[in-house]
Amino acid sequence: MAQPSPTAADIQGLFDRIAPVYDSLNERLSFGLHRVWKRMAVRWCGAAPGHTALDVCCGSGDLAIMLARQVGESGTVYGVDFSAELLGVAEGRWAKISPGGRSPSLSSEASRQISPTAAIHWVQGDALALPMGDNSIDAATMGYGLRNLTDIPQGLAELRRVLKPGASAAILDFHRPQGALAEQFQRWYLDALVVPTAQGMGLTDEYAYIGPSVDRFPTGPEQVALAHQVGFERAVHYPIAAGLMGVLVVSRQ
Repeated sequence: MAQPSPTAADIQGLFDRIAPVYDSLNERLSFGLHRVWKRMAVRWCGAAPGHTALDVCCGSGDLAIMLARQVGESGTVYGVDFSAELLGVAEGRWAKISPGGRSPSLSSEASRQISPTAAIHWVQGDALALPMGDNSIDAATMGYGLRNLTDIPQGLAELRRVLKPGASAAILDFHRPQGALAEQFQRWYLDALVVPTAQGMGLTDEYAYIGPSVDRFPTGPEQVALAHQVGFERAVHYPIAAGLMGVLVVSRQ
């Protein structure tokens, strides 16, 4: 029997609980490659100096901090998440950055060449009702958030609402691979690596949701269709990491 989809409160509580180990788990489970994939998302969203950028479901801040590096001191970044605990981690990491140095709690790629005077505003908010005005954002990212939304079309519609005409968003997440071999490898990865690693950190229940969430997640073509349905004029899905991950790039005209 299929597991029921978690509620928004379930997901919020889950991320509050895993906040203290969120970064170390990401590092272990991706073998450090999550930084490469996040850099791809930042590049594909088109963030540039002076832009106002948004990271939705910002978690512990990796993408928001990378966006800050892209937009520079003349730009502004908003990091939005509904987990107060994860936002606290993100704020703490950002506060530790010093001129010419690196924070020991930041990945080297995220912290390199960032001025502490660049503005990041950490905001507790809902991806389904973003606390931003219409047509106010030049570039946006979302990392491993779309799959966890209780209403994916609404989340995409909110991104479109806040993006300026001509702006893009890049959405990184797991990908449901097409093909038996890739699907078997992803299932092995989840069952043989993710679950045991989570168990070793006392988070068995918290990470048991990943497999079912991937099974429920729309495929790349389905994500493209949903993006078009909510009004995005351009939508392309790029499978990466041998098809285990994907980046959906959506743009307004």
